[in-house]
Amino acid sequence: MAGVSSILDITLFLCLITISAFHPTYSEPNGFSLKLIPRDAPESPLYPGNLTLLERIQRMIKFSEARSHYLDLISSSNSTVGIDNISLTLLRDNFFYMVQVGIGSPATLVFLLLDTGGSLIWTQCKPCQNCYIQATPIYDSTQSWSYRKLACNHPFCQGPRALYQCVNDECVYNINYGGGALTRGIASIEIFTFPFNITTTVRIADIVFGCSNVNRNIQFAKNGVISGVLGLSLNPDSLLSQLADQTQRRFSYCLVPFTEAQMAPSVVRFGDDIPAPPGGISTTPFVTRPGSPFYNLNLLDISVGSRKLGFPPGTFAYSQSGTRGFFIDSGALISQLDQNANGRNTYREVIGAFQNYYDSLHLTRIGRVPEGFQLCYSYAPQFNQFASVTYHFEGSNYVVDPRYVNFYNHEAGYFCVAMMPGNGKSILGAWHQQNMRLIYDLNTNALQFAPEICANDNP
Repeated sequence: MAGVSSILDITLFLCLITISAFHPTYSEPNGFSLKLIPRDAPESPLYPGNLTLLERIQRMIKFSEARSHYLDLISSSNSTVGIDNISLTLLRDNFFYMVQVGIGSPATLVFLLLDTGGSLIWTQCKPCQNCYIQATPIYDSTQSWSYRKLACNHPFCQGPRALYQCVNDECVYNINYGGGALTRGIASIEIFTFPFNITTTVRIADIVFGCSNVNRNIQFAKNGVISGVLGLSLNPDSLLSQLADQTQRRFSYCLVPFTEAQMAPSVVRFGDDIPAPPGGISTTPFVTRPGSPFYNLNLLDISVGSRKLGFPPGTFAYSQSGTRGFFIDSGALISQLDQNANGRNTYREVIGAFQNYYDSLHLTRIGRVPEGFQLCYSYAPQFNQFASVTYHFEGSNYVVDPRYVNFYNHEAGYFCVAMMPGNGKSILGAWHQQNMRLIYDLNTNALQFAPEICANDNP
């Protein structure tokens, strides 16, 4: 009997191990963090190799142009360029940052492109009807014990504010990226794992996501390592909105300068994981626009150095058609100013103010440069009179340090004002967000910011 008892004990022990392996515990923290990986960083699965600074900047400009065109198209209610004219290259180049998450039980690790203007979290999903080739394992809903479909009576699927449709007793979605590119699947619920580092992993249950089993003409990367998109917009199905109770409707990041450490990863933090800036913080309210997923801001004026340009009230306001206006977007790498902001070419006026300033210092302007910027000057190494730029928002001033106003080609001995012309919108891009703590607080419906050395915000 003793032998039988021992066998039963061993069998029970093995059963408990099996149950533990397939039914891991999950937590609902008040905060968590993720690595925010630039696509050109060595840690990125899309790492293009050891690029020169010039090559990296040229890629940033290409990504910024693609992002700007994409945002113009999807935000304009009466655009004459139809959404179906978005090219597949535009779709691929529209995203610059990614995160790694685990989906299901046991967890399948996937790379998702981060989109602060996107809503639904979606990933390629087996069983596939039509999926693009993916080099990493595709999440298989049939192999996860925690997977379930979103019920058709869920508010996301029925009622006046439904986001998806109930078809044959399944809650389904269809996202058309244009140019024949689309993703379609079943709105589902899963446990998500958020790995931060070797010792810290958070698991959160009941996250609504898209299980995409039909993906046509989608190519986020040639090597097939990107599985989908993680949205952080204002829409109710974004990660931020879904985790409102756990994150207090707050997320934050601090972008490590692009010229440092071969584009080291930054950190995106949620809820209680957001540090309090030591030197105080500035605040400006978001401008709420029904139906807009973007983080719109009320820009009143702009200064170049100490000179305030004096734009009339309403220059950066939104039009009834949904065009114009000003918003912050980490996916748009280079800041852009509208060439027709309620009748004003704000890009030309700001660039003109920079030109007047540097001409007054008798710097030599140079012509076309490989980076593609329009205003560039030669300078000596000892020159240090670079101008700052200040965005005068409602309630506070956002000052961009001169180090992050310009692009510097030290080897060739010139610098360029790192701004681009916009068509339809003005955007505070990532270049002007370097070494700045940005906190998106939807409790107060405001953007908070303070200067910070972002390299110290370690994963």
